[in-house]
Amino acid sequence: MGLLTQLFGTTNQTITLTIASLGNTSARESTAIVNTSNLFMDIKIQMKVKTNAAGTSATGTVNIFAYATADDGTTYSGGATGTDAAFTNNKDALIFLGSLPTIANATTYVSIFNLSRAFGYGGVPAKWGIVIDNQSGAALDATGGSHSAVYQGINATVA
Repeated sequence: MGLLTQLFGTTNQTITLTIASLGNTSARESTAIVNTSNLFMDIKIQMKVKTNAAGTSATGTVNIFAYATADDGTTYSGGATGTDAAFTNNKDALIFLGSLPTIANATTYVSIFNLSRAFGYGGVPAKWGIVIDNQSGAALDATGGSHSAVYQGINATVA
């Protein structure tokens, strides 16, 4: 009998999400990621943000949420659209992934979030995306390269 082990997908898979200069108390959603070919059982999401040079709150955060669909993208949770766009809908209907503490000016923060955990370890939806909610106290850094959202899929294999 073989041993079940993790099979990692390609690293640094880009999540299309434009958050340079994202205003304080503003949110933005990513383009939906399609998981119907790879059928990943889990996904690690790495989020990197950089705070502005001034105005960041000592209690600031950037909150990350997930959205998904079960009807092939006709509708997404929380009113998301599946496109890289401003998000002004219902964050309470999204699934909270976690927060990045953004407590200092001109500082880069990075964290990794587990998508299947957010969905109750029930697997990864066929189509999903993320929403970034800036509560840092100031707009985020204006340079696009200061921010990134990437993922790596994980499946299982028998060794």
